[in-house]
Amino acid sequence: MRGRQGPVIAKIMRSFPDIADIPAEARGASAAMGNFDGVHLGHQAVIDIARAAPAPLAIVTFEPHPREVFAPDAPPFRLMNAEARAHRLEKLGVEYLFQVPFDHALTRLTPEAFARDILADALGLSHVVTGADFRFGRDRAGDADMLRTLGKQLGFDVTIAELRRVEGAEISSTRIRHALSEGEPRLAAALQGHLHRIEGPVIHGDHRGRELGYPTANMALDGLHLPRLGVYAVTVDVTTGPRRGTFKGVASLGVRPMFGENTPNLETYLFDFDGDLYGEHLSVGLVEYLRGEEKFDSLEALIRQMDADSARAREVLA
Repeated sequence: MRGRQGPVIAKIMRSFPDIADIPAEARGASAAMGNFDGVHLGHQAVIDIARAAPAPLAIVTFEPHPREVFAPDAPPFRLMNAEARAHRLEKLGVEYLFQVPFDHALTRLTPEAFARDILADALGLSHVVTGADFRFGRDRAGDADMLRTLGKQLGFDVTIAELRRVEGAEISSTRIRHALSEGEPRLAAALQGHLHRIEGPVIHGDHRGRELGYPTANMALDGLHLPRLGVYAVTVDVTTGPRRGTFKGVASLGVRPMFGENTPNLETYLFDFDGDLYGEHLSVGLVEYLRGEEKFDSLEALIRQMDADSARAREVLA
């Protein structure tokens, strides 16, 4: 049940207190707990502490992100959707992913009830690791020190991980969002410990790319923080279908100003690729920001620029 299929989503709590049993072998796990948006180097340090315990390695996280519940009208902010987060956690060797639905029923639990009913009784954890800034329970009344006290009472150990810093500043999802907004994917990658990736299925677009000699794989950006609009050198993992593999390419992230008002999306041209990707899942890693999004005077001018973008991306990725 482990390995190539990804982390075992051993327990998806669809509502509280409707909690089903989890596999016996998952009980007693050592779990890193948090939102893990971006799975950055700070998150990875927390996971490494959990990994050191002589127990299965697990993650306790929340879906949707709590901010989506508390501020539903806020602009999209997530660095990763749940699928991308699970893929990254798999690569870090996580064995069990406990994805707790974050809803208003959960927000009404006291810190004591959350620790007892979910961490101890439902999941049966032996060890919990969380960052020093972790808050939980009704009105965010619980903090990491309270969790340590509750753990002693309920039979699980708690380790509080210090926040990791780079060049004197804390590594955070907020800092990564700022780097991406400034068109600095290399800085974002340095903070995350991996390329910033956009993952999901290939959807049908307007098919203009094929007409221009650049057939692209189109992906939606719903719910995600938008990096700076423009053109990027990218690497692409095709994760499903007969053409699975890793490719290089160039991608346009934006609203396509040549063709009217459009919803932002990601259009990726894979170098040296021939095939149909509709419905397949891609993971597109942003390597370098090449230029901003522009509106050209003619299609010929656009094609010339696309030629130049492709040549530049090949140089960057060589």
